[in-house]
Amino acid sequence: MINLSEWALKHRSLVAYIMIVAVFAGVFSYFRLGRSEDPAFIIKTMVVQAAWPGATVEETLKQVTERLERKLQETPHLDFLRSFTRAGVTTIFVNLKGSANAKEVSDTWYQVRKNVGDIRNTLPAGIVGPGFNDDFGDTFGIIYGFTSDGFTHRELRDHVEDIRSKLLLVPDVSKIELLGAQDEKIFVEFSMKELASLGIDRSALIAALQAQNIVRPAGTIQTGYESLSLRVSGAFVSEQDVANTNFVAGGRILRLSDIARVRRDYSDPPQPQFRVNGEPAIGLAIAMREGGDILALGANIKQLMARITADLPVGIEPKLIADQAVTVDGAISEFMTSLLQAIAIILVVSFISLGVRPGLIIALSIPLTLAIVFPIMKMAGIDMQRISLGALIIALALLVDDAMTTTDATLNRLAEGDDKVEAATYAFRTYAFAMLAGTLVTIAGFVPVGFAASSAGEYTFSLFAVVSIALIVSWFVAVIFAPLLGVIILRPPKAAKNADPGRIFRWYRNFLTFAMRAKWLTIFVSLALFAASFLALPLIPRQFFPSSDRPELLVDLSLPQNASIYASETAAQRLDAALKGDPDVARWSTYVGRGAIRFYLPLNVQLPNNFFTQGVIVAKDVAARERLRLKLEKILAEEFPSAISRVYPLELGPPVGWPVQYRVSGPDVGQVREIALKLAQIIATNPKAEKVNFDWIEPARQVRIRVDQDEARLLGLSSQALASVLNTVISGSSVTQVRDDIYLVDVIARATDEQRVSLATLRTLQVPLPGGQTVPLSQFATFEYEQEFPLIWRRDRVPTLTVQADIVAGALPETVVTSLSPAVETLIKTLPASYHIVVGGTVEESKKSQASVIAVVPVMLLIMLTVLMVQLKSFQRLFLVLSVAPLGLIGVVAALLLSGRPLGFVAILGILALLGMITKNAVILIGQIEAERSQGKNAWHAAIDASSSRFRPIMLTAVSTVLGMIPIAPTVFWGPMAFAIMGGLLVATILTLIFLPTLYVAWFKGTEGPSDPSSIPA
Repeated sequence: MINLSEWALKHRSLVAYIMIVAVFAGVFSYFRLGRSEDPAFIIKTMVVQAAWPGATVEETLKQVTERLERKLQETPHLDFLRSFTRAGVTTIFVNLKGSANAKEVSDTWYQVRKNVGDIRNTLPAGIVGPGFNDDFGDTFGIIYGFTSDGFTHRELRDHVEDIRSKLLLVPDVSKIELLGAQDEKIFVEFSMKELASLGIDRSALIAALQAQNIVRPAGTIQTGYESLSLRVSGAFVSEQDVANTNFVAGGRILRLSDIARVRRDYSDPPQPQFRVNGEPAIGLAIAMREGGDILALGANIKQLMARITADLPVGIEPKLIADQAVTVDGAISEFMTSLLQAIAIILVVSFISLGVRPGLIIALSIPLTLAIVFPIMKMAGIDMQRISLGALIIALALLVDDAMTTTDATLNRLAEGDDKVEAATYAFRTYAFAMLAGTLVTIAGFVPVGFAASSAGEYTFSLFAVVSIALIVSWFVAVIFAPLLGVIILRPPKAAKNADPGRIFRWYRNFLTFAMRAKWLTIFVSLALFAASFLALPLIPRQFFPSSDRPELLVDLSLPQNASIYASETAAQRLDAALKGDPDVARWSTYVGRGAIRFYLPLNVQLPNNFFTQGVIVAKDVAARERLRLKLEKILAEEFPSAISRVYPLELGPPVGWPVQYRVSGPDVGQVREIALKLAQIIATNPKAEKVNFDWIEPARQVRIRVDQDEARLLGLSSQALASVLNTVISGSSVTQVRDDIYLVDVIARATDEQRVSLATLRTLQVPLPGGQTVPLSQFATFEYEQEFPLIWRRDRVPTLTVQADIVAGALPETVVTSLSPAVETLIKTLPASYHIVVGGTVEESKKSQASVIAVVPVMLLIMLTVLMVQLKSFQRLFLVLSVAPLGLIGVVAALLLSGRPLGFVAILGILALLGMITKNAVILIGQIEAERSQGKNAWHAAIDASSSRFRPIMLTAVSTVLGMIPIAPTVFWGPMAFAIMGGLLVATILTLIFLPTLYVAWFKGTEGPSDPSSIPA
């Protein structure tokens, strides 16, 4: 193969030109890279919804949910189905396997629509839908709330709709959702008694409204010169037009306003509401297109909003509720600071250990490598976000390895008397392929990160991609650019060849000699430490992903599941009152009747439910967040005893929800409920578990109207006619629509409040008969209370009740679940057949994610073994190299135990990557030993001389990597990985320089023999 270093020195002008172009391309690409908070990953969930108005929970479950689920189980790549069924409404979550890629997900959602369309005709008559939502994962990173003083809700909405239209024109905006807007309605409220006394048929009144308010062609007249369309007047444009509607009753013309109250108001009951800092508001949630730059988007929107705000009337005030641009800007600034700190640390190590001129080569190699990495990231569509920025810092600590090896080798040859060109090309001849093999082995260590078929793997994919790109680029920089820089910058060392090698070096050589003489003791101690670290693994707490270090707090308030939205609104107002004036609160928003919109990708989004309220509180800083969390937990426990409440920070990684979850499933709902209650008692015994609750369990009361069918027939009534009357009277029915500007306003016919909202007056409700007379409802119907579940959750068509719990501060879900395992297993043994208890939540997601990583480990090992075998061409040497890699566990366990960091998903990725780093050093050292032996030295002296010559570059690389990790070690997300790599690499490097030569001598039966002084390096 061509010597690339030699080629570079022969074409210096071309290589210099490439370096200049690379720098400019890197700077240009850096500013063009997309910016976001988290890496994009697909939420592989579709929501399928259908409504069957008037059906009971059981009827909806059997006739709608069951039919849809049977068909949806044919979905390709399906992981599981989850559904919750309320009376008349079915909601099904179709969850795909983590291994499904973007194209497969898109194709699958098309297949779901097609499959459900095929069975639409088998669903009961009167079904509304099914509808599909496959945009469940859209993130709305920028949210504005608009409050008003002195304006009606409609006037405020008109302004907000106008602002929405303008914001949609901003580049990179993909969609904008309206939050908390209440649709207007025109209510026609009448007294059933008055209608009966006037002999007015309710259905005739409704028919008159519908007949007048039509949009229908009346024909077109074609003349010799023009075309004239005919328009018939009568369409409603306001509530006054509805009130002025005339109709004939009893031989006379009546105006609707004479017999009914016509008024314009908002949805009753209200739609999900949005509140900002305790005030009713309308929100605009803005989503960015995929691959956009959130910083540019935030700046453009801020600029436009400043102009819009200047034109708004006094009293309407926009408030920025969520600004991902500020968060991302802060995160990128923080990570760039960490990156610069890491560069500074590595440069200081290089300058101190190698000297000014060699250190300058490292100083130039780092930005040159990064300058080439940025354009490749741009072409690969990798944005600047949490994972890729962390990957750059990790890669930074690794990419100096090759440049240091090349520079050190060049210095040694210059010291030996070689000219600059010969010294600069020596490293390629001697170490290039070992370095390449080591680089490929290191990359192989990140393969499980890149190809783990799970959401967590997808979330961390850019770690593999960026590190791989950086390491490959660093190898080319080391063999092409570094030699050229070396020829220009380096000077032959002034010291003589036989100069004193230094105290550390002498200490190392003496210790290595001692270790090799006591080789069996050295091997035994190393293996004993490895065994001890393996046994100590259970002492390290487990964790999936840590909580975010953002200042937001989420507050969940779940009332009893039959609670009205009015009860949730009252709870929200009380929560607002508790937050108002708190010095730790910067701002907050409250979502009533629904969960917060996905303003943050890993958010566990809650669907609309009347009984649910969620607050998003932005504290002034993380310390204030923790103080606020304690205060809120106390307030919620004391003032909201009937609500299931939870206060928690934002999560990192795939959304999970309650940290401790157990799913109880079985065919009979009552039996499932009994098992769940027993399980809840077991969980409650754990002192680290708190707020034990259920996703559904409480029966709710309902009024059953039992109709005497014989009596009803004699009166000329049917259950259908009665249900229609009751629906119109109690809830109201939409009879037509008023077309008002861009809005459609439903006209709702219903009874007056006193006849509509009281259970007592229901018995005396006057039901119209076909002959124009009325009878009280109690004449042919009886009333009784019953209980039924307001909603039922199912998983894969089996009723499933989830027992949920939070954990006390400082505890981890994995620890709690592990301590509960014996008692839960005992309960499982007592369950009847077909009933199951399965661990869910954080523990389940963690196991799935780790399993997806472990599934790729064989591929990682195959790549490593293949690369090593090609390089070493010997099973014995392959064994020697691989023997060192697992010993890094000693340092990993020690570092995590001493630092108190948990062993989480990211830390496991770091441990796998560590295998590659350790193996790289071992490959180069074994290669050096073989090179020394090829010069005629025996195994003993070859091992000592090779280890001595590789001591400085290996230690420098290890120290640079360990110190380069310091800036990210304190961070919440990267800390566990940083400590794992720092501890593991430090210990493994020492063992590589001590244990590996010792094992080599023991394996090849090397003896000390006479020493050759000429073999001792300077």
